[in-house]
Formats: sequence, structure tokens, C-alpha cells
Amino acid sequence: MRLILTFLALLTATTASALPNQPQTPSSTTTTTSSLKDPGEKRDEPKKPAQQKKYFHEAGATMELGHYDARYFRTVVPYAEHRPALRHLVRSWLSTSGELGVETWLAHGTLLGWWWGGRVMPWDYDLDVQMPTATLAYLGRYFNRTLHDYAFDARKEAGGGGGGWVNKTYLLDVNPHATDIDRGNGANVIDARWIDTSNGLYIDITGLAERDPAGAPGIWSCKNSHKYRIAELYPVRRTEFEGVPARVPFAFDKILTDEYGGKSLTNTEWSG
Repeated sequence: MRLILTFLALLTATTASALPNQPQTPSSTTTTTSSLKDPGEKRDEPKKPAQQKKYFHEAGATMELGHYDARYFRTVVPYAEHRPALRHLVRSWLSTSGELGVETWLAHGTLLGWWWGGRVMPWDYDLDVQMPTATLAYLGRYFNRTLHDYAFDARKEAGGGGGGWVNKTYLLDVNPHATDIDRGNGANVIDARWIDTSNGLYIDITGLAERDPAGAPGIWSCKNSHKYRIAELYPVRRTEFEGVPARVPFAFDKILTDEYGGKSLTNTEWSG
């Protein structure tokens, strides 16, 4: 019996001493070690961010053609018809945004037109409105690429002449980059557009947000670096523009003089 136990002990010791020399099963540690690059090997350069592609495209590069959406442009709207077309464009936007319950206000040259009589300026090519970027995100989520009908009585436009009720269709198109904080490569500074599908005329819709809360708290701006203090925007003022309810920023006079100079509110001559 003692001889058998001695033999088994010798056999176990021999087996145990042989285990380190056996091939090991690969493990995650082994795999990680084998994937390390040689210090002298050339490392891959970090990839540069892809350049943004322009979302909105205009009919041409001239001042005139640059104010038509390429998808719906057919021919230049004659001068006599241009102002009425812009009038219906802004009326339809203000009416539709009111129905949707979204907050928007007049901006830039459109705001200046409101100051000088509550109408579109005779020489304006397009129209501008602003809204909080959060509101833009809401429109993009629930109403992007939606078509909206707007009807008006053409007899009133013609001073009681011929015509009748006319229905026009407008597209609300929100840029996929509308809620981006920075301007990127500048190709998508226009956040959204309200587009007349019969001719391509549009309203530029720009989102404002606090883009640098740490460095410039309380300052709202767009991707084109127009900056406003919150107290200059709110509370917005209720008014009318082209005969329909509208809103303008609280400190509209300061905003206009900052952008166009003090004479813009008093000078009755236009230099072209």
C-alpha cells in the first residue's frame, strides 16, 4: 500500500511540473498585447471632420437669383408682382406660425420695413424672421417638409377689380444642421426657410441661442454672429405687419440702429 501511494505522488509531481511547458490558450490579454504597434511603425493620422454640404441651394449667384430657391424657381418674378408675392409670403408665414403656436419675430430688413410703415420695403428681395433654436428644433421634429395652403382674395389686391380667391402652397423646410451650435464651414448658416412653391421666393428663418453660456452668458446669437442680449429680445412686442398679427423684439430700435445705424430710423431717402 505504501509503495502504491509513493508511486501516485511521484506521478502527480511529474504532471504538475510539465504544465508550464504546455501551449497556452489565447486570452483577451494575449490578443491586446499582439495588437500593439511597433514604436517605429507609422501611425494613422486622425481623420478630419467631414465638410458640411450646403443644404439650401439658390437659383443663381446674383443678388436677384440668390433670393429664389432652386427647386421651385421658374423665372424671375416681375417687379410689379414682386412686392405682392412677398406680402403673401410673410402673411402666410405669420398666419401659419400663429396657428402652430410657435414664437417668431421680424428681423433685419423686414423689421426695418415694419418700422417704416408695417410693410415690406419696395426694394426688398427677401424676408427675414428669427425664433429660438429650441422652437426650430420643435418645427424640425414635427413639421419639417410640410406643405401649407394659404388663400387670399385677389380682388382686394387689385383694388376691387377682377380676380377672386387664390390658393397658394408654401413649404416649411428645416435644415438638418438647424440646431448646430457653431457655423461649421459656413455652408448652413440658414436654419430654415418658408418657400413659395409657385416661384421659389422664400423667408429666411434663423434660430437664436445662447451659444457660449460660460464666456458670454445671456447673449443670444445666430450662426452669422448677430448678437443680442436677452433683454433686447424679450418680452417680444405684439404688433401687425402687412395687415396680420406679428411680433417684434422688445428693443427693436436699439437692434435696428446697431445693425443699420442711427439714420436708418430717421432718414427718408434710400441710397439704393
